[in-house]
Amino acid sequence: MRGLTQLKHEDLLVGSVTSDDAAVFRLDSERALVQTLDFFTPIVDDPYTYGQIAASNSLSDVYAMGGRPITAMNVVGVPTDVLPLSTVNEILKGGADKVAEAGCVLAGGHTVQNPEPIYGLSVTGLVHPDRLITNAHGKPGDVLVLTKPLGTGIVSTAIKRGIAVGTLADESIKLMATLNTPGTTLAERGLVHAGTDVTGFGLLGHLGGVARESGVTARIDSKKVPAIASRVMELIDEGCIPGGTRANLAVAQEFTRFADEVPENMRLLLADAQTSGGLLLAVPPDNLGDVMGILEAENAPCADIIGALEAKGEFAIEVV
Repeated sequence: MRGLTQLKHEDLLVGSVTSDDAAVFRLDSERALVQTLDFFTPIVDDPYTYGQIAASNSLSDVYAMGGRPITAMNVVGVPTDVLPLSTVNEILKGGADKVAEAGCVLAGGHTVQNPEPIYGLSVTGLVHPDRLITNAHGKPGDVLVLTKPLGTGIVSTAIKRGIAVGTLADESIKLMATLNTPGTTLAERGLVHAGTDVTGFGLLGHLGGVARESGVTARIDSKKVPAIASRVMELIDEGCIPGGTRANLAVAQEFTRFADEVPENMRLLLADAQTSGGLLLAVPPDNLGDVMGILEAENAPCADIIGALEAKGEFAIEVV
């Protein structure tokens, strides 16, 4: 967005400058709008499942800011000379069901002809201006909590290549279609200092944003970082690695120091490009028990402590 004419406004609490998950615009002292838009091409064959995952991914950015989704609009591009309208309808049904699960109103959308399918949502949410979650307020001593295991990019690539992954495919799809609803509760109760969701830039990329904007260093214990299953690490060793994951790692190496004993497959897992990944939360130690209780009550796929924030050092991230 460099070079674009942009109106500066005192009520734009979060814009594009900090590379956060969504924009936040204050309406009054009690309410702020959270706005985001996201879409992508199919990563699974089943159209209904694709719709669910794409919608969950779009809604996630509102949850990551601590917002409560209120309205959503479909964003659709389809090659109608290739895909029958019944297939397009299944995609939209999957998305609509996830929007309804979020307690959000599907208000319409826009469709265009496109050489390959794309689908996602523009989502608007509400958050209290003083309780939103951003990537900019992490503090030294905060504990880092991850709410979904990593590896969906690896698994999706394996499926595309026709590699047998057994039940791992179903596990990965279930994770990607799971809403990150705890973000709303955590924000309303003021329990976290900072947060983001782990998506296309991988854990290292998104955590690097938290470290940069918060002015801290993040220390990750690689042995505590959860993968969907041990088979994910085997797939990495077999060379089943998305191009985006390799690119993420190349970028992350500029601001990350890895201990010598951290193996290459773990480095790639930490950089794996996720679709609809989990929340990554910077939690004050005194609030950790309450946060874990909320994650359990709202059925977060996991609640793993993977590291902590420290005073700013030479690197944004240290992986041991």
